[in-house]
Amino acid sequence: MGRVADIDTVAAAVTQARARGERIVLANGAFDLLHVGHLRYLQGAAKLGDVVVVAVNSDSSVRRLKGADRPVVPEDERAELVAALCCVDWVTVFADATVIPILERLRPDIHAKGTDYTPDTVPERDVVRAYGGEVAIAGDPKDHSTTDVVLRLEGRR
Repeated sequence: MGRVADIDTVAAAVTQARARGERIVLANGAFDLLHVGHLRYLQGAAKLGDVVVVAVNSDSSVRRLKGADRPVVPEDERAELVAALCCVDWVTVFADATVIPILERLRPDIHAKGTDYTPDTVPERDVVRAYGGEVAIAGDPKDHSTTDVVLRLEGRR
């Protein structure tokens, strides 16, 4: 089961894993109202390497990205839920506008994104490629979203 930790603790764990020859995978997202699409994305990411680190957007960054009424679930609970998945080793919460500072700090071998991207449309691709990392797409088709769940609950879909 994964652990929730600050970036310094996660960076130390990544250094130790790398010294053992393990490949590091970084996935990221809001993970608000955890659903099967999230699970399949993280399971797909786990198939790409040995250690899966998930960077979860903070409440403030989710509000900036998705609006004032989000997230539905607070960051500490979202992080705890993601960390409980057997395919996740570490979770850290980040407040930056993008995951680039996490990528630069951890320098994962693989940066995994969901199927709503291609390797050439991942916003952080140039940063990852500049340090020698790989961008990969993981998960099933983007048929699930928290926004859709929220709209259905509100009777708007």
